[in-house]
Amino acid sequence: MANNKRWLYLAVGTLLLIFCGLIYGWSLFKTPFSEVYTEWSLSQLSMTFTISMIFFCIGGFTAGKLAAKFKPQMIILLSAVCLLAGFFGVSRLDPGNPSSSLPMLYICYGVLGGTGVGLTYNCVIGTMNKWFPDKPGLCSGIMMMGFGLGALILGSIATGLIASKGIFTTFMILGIMIFVVLAVGSFFIKVPDAPAGKGGPQKELYGEGPGVMLKTASFWIFIVWCVVIGVGGLMVINSAASIAVAFGAPAIVGMIVSVFNGAGRVIVGGIYDKTNGKVAMIVDVVFMFAGGIALLAGAKAGSMVLVLVGLLAMGLSYGANPTICSTLIQKYYGPKFFAVNFGIGMFNLVPAAIIGPTISSSLVEKSGGAYDSSFVAILVFAVLALVLWILVCKIIDKENSKREQPRPY
Repeated sequence: MANNKRWLYLAVGTLLLIFCGLIYGWSLFKTPFSEVYTEWSLSQLSMTFTISMIFFCIGGFTAGKLAAKFKPQMIILLSAVCLLAGFFGVSRLDPGNPSSSLPMLYICYGVLGGTGVGLTYNCVIGTMNKWFPDKPGLCSGIMMMGFGLGALILGSIATGLIASKGIFTTFMILGIMIFVVLAVGSFFIKVPDAPAGKGGPQKELYGEGPGVMLKTASFWIFIVWCVVIGVGGLMVINSAASIAVAFGAPAIVGMIVSVFNGAGRVIVGGIYDKTNGKVAMIVDVVFMFAGGIALLAGAKAGSMVLVLVGLLAMGLSYGANPTICSTLIQKYYGPKFFAVNFGIGMFNLVPAAIIGPTISSSLVEKSGGAYDSSFVAILVFAVLALVLWILVCKIIDKENSKREQPRPY
């Protein structure tokens, strides 16, 4: 029975993350907002996404702390309220008052929306991983696949709604949809109440709390690696729709990055379960190199096909990152304090969300709308990620050599 239940819970958890994944569809909203508010610059619009990523991390950390006192259902319901309030607030922006609308957009979409998504994200992943101690990479990958595909699935719906209803009514409809799905789905997200053997939930036998984790060199080097991978991915994800348009394709084509964002989470999650973190991380770096090379070659040749291949590879790279982060933290630092530890690990998105979109917007603006320099920057970050991978592996092996019982990773 536990086996059957855990797959049902995983399916529901993945559905919730699909709806929360709309936060990555910001690039689809940028153009409609820029048409209403012509005074807003590209950098000001990009800041909305950056703020949402920062509060996504804060929401995730908060969920980790709340998990010790509240049931998952209560945390997800709090998330639903935040998202409903945030999207309702966006729907009430005043087109005739751009100066006051911009900070309200930051608060409603960035602060409330980001926090709401982070609450559900950490709560669902932290709870579901307790049901799959035998398949942590696959479990995380499937759920994060849903999160990554949210921008494409709901983004397609949002695009149609914007065309027929306008940007403001669209946010009202999306807010109600997300609230209903999270509220109903919250009843299916439960913590296992009894230990079981392999193939089901089991007791959390070991674990190092955040106080210990934050003192290990491996954690900090690994987080820097996550930041570097995230920067490269967000340089593309933040502008995926615009990149597609720049090379002659419809904006929605740019959302191919979301498909492979989702695929990367499952593919690398499976690789992680069958091998280890060392292999999963280098696969991620290879994806990033391939993406940067294809994007740059496509830009030089004016080839939309190569650009799409580059978007595909960058989606795989960015998607693999959170799966690796989740699985490595659970395996190496233990499952006992996973919710809090993972909440802390999620903060790697904060510098990534600031650095990636800022560099991308700046380079595109300075080059008069061309993306060549941004694609070169991705390759530079790929080289840095390779160097950091070597350091992470060496440091973890060194730390393990001092333990009586080395930790898996």
